[in-house]
Amino acid sequence: MEEIQKNNPLHGKTLEMILTELVEFYGWPQLAYLIRINCFSNDPSIKSSLTFLRKTDWARKKVEELYVESHEIRSKRKILKR
Repeated sequence: MEEIQKNNPLHGKTLEMILTELVEFYGWPQLAYLIRINCFSNDPSIKSSLTFLRKTDWARKKVEELYVESHEIRSKRKILKR
């Protein structure tokens, strides 16, 4: 069981950490394009987005799915920057 969690990119990540990493990687405009929710396109902020995502399961799931999909890309970029 512990081995499975080590390979899970969501393990140990808060929703705020996930959203912050996605915003740093994609930026708000690209994030709003990839996940079409108003809080990403109209005066976006981490705080307002977290409020919405915590109340809206389908939107939170989309954010988590994008995080997992882009995890490998972001990891490779971090390695290349070293």
